[in-house]
Amino acid sequence: MTVRSEFSVQAPSAVVMVRPHHFTVNTETGADNSFQTTNDANDLSGLAYAEITRAAALLEEQGVTVHLFESYGRDVPDSVFSNNWFSTHAGGLVAIYPLKFPSRRRERRSDIIEMLKGQYRVQQVVDYSGLEADGVFLEGTGSMVIDHIDRVVYAVNSDRTDPIALARFCTQFSFEPVVFSAKDSRGFDIYHTNVLMCVATNFAMIGVDMIAESGTRREIVNRFERAGRPVVGLTNAQIEKFAGNAIELLGGDGRILALSNTAFSALTADQINIIGESVRLLPLEIPTIERAGGSVRCTIAGVHLVRRY
Repeated sequence: MTVRSEFSVQAPSAVVMVRPHHFTVNTETGADNSFQTTNDANDLSGLAYAEITRAAALLEEQGVTVHLFESYGRDVPDSVFSNNWFSTHAGGLVAIYPLKFPSRRRERRSDIIEMLKGQYRVQQVVDYSGLEADGVFLEGTGSMVIDHIDRVVYAVNSDRTDPIALARFCTQFSFEPVVFSAKDSRGFDIYHTNVLMCVATNFAMIGVDMIAESGTRREIVNRFERAGRPVVGLTNAQIEKFAGNAIELLGGDGRILALSNTAFSALTADQINIIGESVRLLPLEIPTIERAGGSVRCTIAGVHLVRRY
């Protein structure tokens, strides 16, 4: 197996994670998140706390810098999914996003933004959260899967991804939007794009059959293949096991693909071989957190900023 270890703008070497002290499945968001396996709001704090603790430690063992924040609030059940309310970008840019559900809006926190300003070169913070008053939402790198190499944003049509907010973000951050419709095997709209696809430096993982329009399906696959980036097609069953909810990171010995053990176990040997040609796969055990409808990608906010020295 040949692993390409060079730097890539797609793969951040630092991340932000939030460790929950009071974790429950968010019953408010279950209305449009078919990936939630239960709407039971039982306290799962101990299990979720241990899962994030172990996941962060494994990432650090691989040489990824993990900025680990604590979440003590009982009114922020989804605080572990920090990638939805902010993102970072080359050129010192930070975006803060408008979220659909009131319980999720409480996850935004100034101490994370101040840490980024203090430890990295931040030139501008663009805050879109005021759009919530108009019922306009764009839930960060849940709504958007960003190709930092080709400067493209992939986004599934949903109530959580408003075309007005998406167009504004793409204009201000210099990305081309590619918007499409997608449904799961039961006919439900996909709520977040990052459960459907993962874009890495040398490949993409996509639940191709979930993309509704055949023309758009071909266009998206062709974009990657023309650039020499093979598409690993994921089945509906694999998407339901969070196989698309992965993120490429840069560790001390090269690039890795962080994904859940649930997702890893759903991949075929051929898929693992294709992915393993450019990254090392790092399965993380987070089954409790996955009950809330998100997996590894949702728990990781990549830091695409230059470190201060």
